[in-house]
Amino acid sequence: MSIDLRAPAAGAPASPPPAGAPASPVVAPARGRSLLRGWLPPLAVLALVLAGWYAVAYLVLEPRLQFLLPPPHAVLTDGFFEPQVLERMGEAVARTVQVAATGLAIAIVLGTAWAVAMSQARWVERSLFPYAVVLQTIPILALVPLIGFWFGFGFTSRVIVCVLISLFPIVANTLFGLQSVDRSHHDLFTLHGVGRWTRLVKLQLPAALPAVFAGLRIAAGLSVIGAIVGDLFFKQGEPGIGILIDNYRARLQSPELFASIIAASLIGVVVFLLFGWLGRRVVGAWYDESRRGA
Repeated sequence: MSIDLRAPAAGAPASPPPAGAPASPVVAPARGRSLLRGWLPPLAVLALVLAGWYAVAYLVLEPRLQFLLPPPHAVLTDGFFEPQVLERMGEAVARTVQVAATGLAIAIVLGTAWAVAMSQARWVERSLFPYAVVLQTIPILALVPLIGFWFGFGFTSRVIVCVLISLFPIVANTLFGLQSVDRSHHDLFTLHGVGRWTRLVKLQLPAALPAVFAGLRIAAGLSVIGAIVGDLFFKQGEPGIGILIDNYRARLQSPELFASIIAASLIGVVVFLLFGWLGRRVVGAWYDESRRGA
């Protein structure tokens, strides 16, 4: 019996493994290690935070002052696991999400149109961009009373606060992306006699998508903050999570207060992750790979 020791030809398909042979166990352990590296650091930080929380609640604060920082299990039992509190919190979160989503949608339309207009001519940018900076630097708390006087203290005023808070990141990041297109690409479009609209749609907007979604992630979190700020000042109409937080503060219901604050922060985290996922789906993996190779 002779054994063929010749190497397979280049490009020839590898021979399949014998029937019944176990699959290579390389992929699963590698994936497990990757998940472990991704989740272990934040879980370790969470454990440290909870340990410090318990230490302050039981070792630092006197028993009569524990209402200032209730232990984590009290927040869970009295806040998230109490049916009446959970139902009230769910309704407030739904109203806050509605306000934040409406304000963010309006800010996306206005901010994108604003940035596109400024990207088309330098004189337009010089005329409009200073007002975007002024809008960002004005303390929103100073405008809230005026907004209430002009538009009432209901849904509309809350949406306006969300728009004002979340508008600037969309304008700044979209403008940066539109102006960051490589000059050689512009020269190629000029060589073919491409018009301004085609250049915008087929060159500038696709190239600006990474910066646009970076601005959207920032604006999404700010819109949630705007909805909560509006609740805290416009204490009329159906209560959102901001009014719920203020009510628990006034009643010194610390576990429910902490639970409401955690719920409010989770809204921002979920919205941030949603736009991050949407950005990866729209932009794709090509941008990250090109940055690694640069």
